[in-house]
Amino acid sequence: MKHVLVIPIAVAVILTLFAWPTAKVGPREVPIGVAGAPAVERVLAAQDGRFEVHRYADEAAARTAIEDREVYGAFTGGKLLTASAASPAITQMLTHAASESGQAAEIEDVVPTTQAGGALAASVLPMVLAGILTGVLAFVTAGGALRRAGLVIAGSVLAGLVATTIIQSWLEVVQGDWLVNAGALSLAVLAIAATVAGLASLFGKAGALAGALTMVFIGNPFSAVAAGPEMLPTPAGAIGQLLPPGAGGNLLRSTGFFDGAAAGQHVAVLAAWAIAGLALVAIAALPRVSRRTTEVAAAV
Repeated sequence: MKHVLVIPIAVAVILTLFAWPTAKVGPREVPIGVAGAPAVERVLAAQDGRFEVHRYADEAAARTAIEDREVYGAFTGGKLLTASAASPAITQMLTHAASESGQAAEIEDVVPTTQAGGALAASVLPMVLAGILTGVLAFVTAGGALRRAGLVIAGSVLAGLVATTIIQSWLEVVQGDWLVNAGALSLAVLAIAATVAGLASLFGKAGALAGALTMVFIGNPFSAVAAGPEMLPTPAGAIGQLLPPGAGGNLLRSTGFFDGAAAGQHVAVLAAWAIAGLALVAIAALPRVSRRTTEVAAAV
């Protein structure tokens, strides 16, 4: 009878992880540029930590900052510069604020998203599932460390190529260099697949389950690909950028719309997960560790 309590506890945890970030969406130190608009700067600074104001010498400097993904938008005198490709939610918020206040007579989308750009956020969960499937298949079908690692890498590359064909060539969700986008998606899938395969190699089915649940129930809802990490409640946004789904989704925004601007941090996060996962695969293959892993798997 006590086991019945697992159901409401599981529902509470899962619902909290998925609903909490969405229900509490709002600006939290969102970086916004200001150039020659002192009145707007004072209003933004008085918003109790909602915005992080960056000052620029002129409109050209503010425009460059947006293209480099330093800020989501900028107020420049009588104009509001936005980047819907960076975050449609923040762009909508700034546009509404400008329209309501009358501070910006002209609104320009410096880096616009595509007509189907809203589907980018919907691509995160399939990417997560592809990584989990690749990692599980590598664990189940490949015996040695080299074969297992090879299958993880090959599967991730193939998944990235197929995904790019769908979201760029067919659906036109993103723009940019096709091969670069394929590399971004492949790296994202690899980070997830290597983690799942590594944990499975070291801890058996329990390890694979732990890796999969982390990516689905924490990485996916905390990814902030739809709104932007600064729009999620603390610390969900920051955590999401340290996990493969968030890093992968925002890396694709950089490569798909901003010519790779601000991609370095996301690449580093994904590479760290991929290397760590492959290292676990190699460690699990060591004779002493392998025997211990077999004992743990049998106990589970």
